[in-house]
Amino acid sequence: MRAGGPGSVPALELRGITKRFGDLVANRSVDFDVLAGEVHALLGENGAGKTTVMRIAYGLTHADAGKVLVDGHQVAIRSPRDAIAAGIGMVTQHFSLVGPMSVAENLALGRARSLRLDLGEARRRAAHASDRFGISVDPDARVADLSVGEQQRVEILKALARDCRILILDEPTAVLVPTEVDALFATLRSLLAEGLSVVFISHKLGEVRAISDRVSVLRRGELVGTVVGSTDERELARMMVGRPTFGVERADDAPGSSEAEVALQVRDLRLDGPHGRPALADITLEVRSGEILGVAGVSGNGQTELMAILSGMRRASAGSVSVDGRDLTGADPRRVTAARVGRIPEDRHASLIPDLSVAYNLVMERLDEFRRGGRIDERAIRAHADEMIARFDIRASPDDRVATLSGGNIQKVLLARVLSRDPRVLIVSQPTRGLDVGATEYVRSQLLARRADGAAILLVSEDLDELLALADRLIVLYEGRIAGEMTAAEADREHLGMLMAGRGRVA
Repeated sequence: MRAGGPGSVPALELRGITKRFGDLVANRSVDFDVLAGEVHALLGENGAGKTTVMRIAYGLTHADAGKVLVDGHQVAIRSPRDAIAAGIGMVTQHFSLVGPMSVAENLALGRARSLRLDLGEARRRAAHASDRFGISVDPDARVADLSVGEQQRVEILKALARDCRILILDEPTAVLVPTEVDALFATLRSLLAEGLSVVFISHKLGEVRAISDRVSVLRRGELVGTVVGSTDERELARMMVGRPTFGVERADDAPGSSEAEVALQVRDLRLDGPHGRPALADITLEVRSGEILGVAGVSGNGQTELMAILSGMRRASAGSVSVDGRDLTGADPRRVTAARVGRIPEDRHASLIPDLSVAYNLVMERLDEFRRGGRIDERAIRAHADEMIARFDIRASPDDRVATLSGGNIQKVLLARVLSRDPRVLIVSQPTRGLDVGATEYVRSQLLARRADGAAILLVSEDLDELLALADRLIVLYEGRIAGEMTAAEADREHLGMLMAGRGRVA
């Protein structure tokens, strides 16, 4: 443990925290603390209560019972303003940035001493914070124009720039690549040496073991144990889910090979970007039946634009796209879907309608198939939902609003909607981002099952372990171009990391 010791007063302490949402008990008498100079990780499946208990510490949610103490003194945390005043900062899973504003303006929000913002001073402060904490950002960039990974960096910098003494990080590395994770951990270690306290919520057990002094596990709202120092990842996973977990094993005899038919073909794809710089340039690739082509790259290097074009959400400036020889260049999402192309985008929440039921979200893209005589067949929709819930192990009922589901179950709803149509080609982006161990295992097994059935899968992920575990071949995108291509057998993390950082290219 880096700091503190027996008898040390915790920097942050939660005692007997209980929170109910109707009949659901999100937290039951949870005790948790973090010492100065320590990283205390909090693990648990989606819905275990991790985020809820930390939202209470930050004033975003109010506890039904329990106390929050800072430096041994009870404090009333009624809002984030109270938390910030007490020296607590938090980076949440869902960003709290203002899209139309610049990075500098977002960092200055809540800090201005008058109604008028000094933009020059805001830029200087942002640049100083970027240099101090080693997190590279463009102070003048508009947040809405940034990629998901770039926005995450701004969120982390915003919390650190407020000079908090207790930093809560909720899935901070979910959208970061290894070099960025290493840089973040280096920054945290230097701040820990100065007495910063960190609560680290993550599903990435390897990262938890690398950065944490203690690890506590929540299951169904209750604390089930705390481990000091390093421990086996399988044991941590068992504590989280209450049973042994097993890695996903891929089948080596899947039909994908150099002899299989090309299902997805992209030629000389180009997308013009702002300021005359292309967002994508000279993208040529193909994916064969029974093959997974992994796409690696630091967020913001063209992955989002490539997925948007292939799913029909954007038109390319030049080049062609075809599926099984059928030209889909410039096709809209309806035509793309009709060509048996399934798409699982990186933002699962934006792909579903939160206030609609599970049953209706499952048929949203094929509602015409559930009409009888011009009227919607409610019975058929419910029967379909019952079938999908059983088949894809969705922990919900047909009438549940999607907004009430955990991240893992939301992703299962999306998987069910897409895979039930037996797609020939799957365009998949960040399929396990923010998911717990069990849900990640399930999603990956579904992708491998589709591969074994002959589907061609283009998989974009910022999790290198995921790409190395699932992909047959990999390409690396850097500044909108393919910086390298290799088989999974040829790939290693160091080489991929260099390509992702723009250092070195292969033909």
